[in-house]
Parts: sequence; C-alpha cells; structure tokens
Amino acid sequence: MKRSKLALAIGAAAVVGGIMLAERKRPLRSQERRIVPRTACNAALGAGCAVIVAAVEEPLTQKIAAANLSRRRGLAQKLPRPLRVAAGIAAMDYGFYWWHVATHKVPFLWRFHRVHHVDPDMDMSTAVRFHPIDMLVSLPWRLVQVRLAGVSPKSLRLWRHFFNFSILFHHANLRLPGKLDEGLSMVLTTPKMHGIHHSSAQAERDSNFTSGLSLWDRLHGTFRSKPAQRDIDIGVDDPQAGADAEFDRALTAPFREQPKQS
Repeated sequence: MKRSKLALAIGAAAVVGGIMLAERKRPLRSQERRIVPRTACNAALGAGCAVIVAAVEEPLTQKIAAANLSRRRGLAQKLPRPLRVAAGIAAMDYGFYWWHVATHKVPFLWRFHRVHHVDPDMDMSTAVRFHPIDMLVSLPWRLVQVRLAGVSPKSLRLWRHFFNFSILFHHANLRLPGKLDEGLSMVLTTPKMHGIHHSSAQAERDSNFTSGLSLWDRLHGTFRSKPAQRDIDIGVDDPQAGADAEFDRALTAPFREQPKQS
C-alpha cells in the first residue's frame, strides 16, 4: 500500500512538472501578471481546499461509496459488473457538470465560484484556485453525487484521479500541436475549450462547463468552440475583479457586496 501511494505521488509530481514545463514552452495565451506571486496566491488557496477535502469530503464520500458497494445501491451497482467502473465515473462527471452550471446560475454559489474566475490569467495553477469554503458549500451535492452514481470506493478514487488530472490539463496555458486540441475536445475538455469558459464575457463564460467528458456540453447545447484564444479576455469584467484576485481580498470577497455579472 505504501509503495503504491509513493508511486502515485511520484506519478502525480511528474504530471504536474510536465504540464508546467509544457506551458512555458508552448503557451496558448500571453499572460499579464507576474507568474510567481500569482501562482503563490493560487497555491495558497488550493492548499486550504486540499485540507478540507482530505479532512471532510474524502472520509464522508468513501463511507458512502463503501455502502454503495455492500448494499448494491446507486446507478453503477445496478449494471453488469464490467460496466460499473466506467458508468460510475461517467455519472460522477455528469453530476459535476450540473454542479458547475449551478455555480454560475445561483447567486449564492457564484459568490464563492467567482474567486476561481477572477484570476486575470489562466494556467495550471488556476485549477486549484478556489475559495476553501467552496469545498464545504459543494459538500452536500458531492454526497448526493456519490450516492446516486453508485460508485464503489475504487471507482470513486479513479474518478478523483481522472478529475484532478483533467482540471490540471484543461486549465493549462498549453498550446497543443496541430489540431490535437480540436480532436481531443470531441471527447475531453481541452485548454482551448476551457479557455472560452474563463472569458470575462458572460455569454462565453456560460459555456463549456464540463470538467471531464465534453459529451455533457454537447448534449445540453453549452459547447462552444469560438472565439479564438487571442480574442479572449480572461477574468471577470467588474470593477472589483482586479483587487479580488489578490489572496486577502479573495478570502473575503464572497462575504462582501457582489458586483453584477456582465
């Protein structure tokens, strides 16, 4: 068990390091802010989220997943054994699509999710830039997701690995070679696809919600392939966005009067 965890940690570090290097070698968009202070801010917010996920979300969701397996409850557990893992991961991914839509449509949820979007640049560090309390706000839905999806503890761990890799990848400021980005976006969320979602224009921001399989955006008509990356203004178009991008302001932003979305 310890060896497998060590191997997983080494693999994760290699993936993170590889994406970071690739971002510098093949940037998709020009960046406006200094990299080091911005990345430090995002990492600090992400660390707070990681603590809450590890201390609260993971124990509760694993407990529900174990009950799913033992009691054969939930969507995945009703299917033939060969389909259970894939179905459980897909169901979790679909549930997260709807949660993401809700964070943009429900004003209370947007207060916390806005912290993610006010980042004036977008790269791999943006993937972990969330308000720590956002992890608690999303917890009830996550518990429902796990229960309805019927994922087992193994499937839940696999989904979490897939989810974590996916968000690091599609937030990356990474220009893929040739038409690889367009090809991958037929199945997965890609850097170009998610770059549109981080546009300051609300009509563009309210698209490409999926965090894994692009199927959900295509199914519900929220998929968007334009504008070109050079025409995207990353961030949120309101007078408080610049200040709220900083660490101290980001922590208090959800509890202050909110500017109207534009």
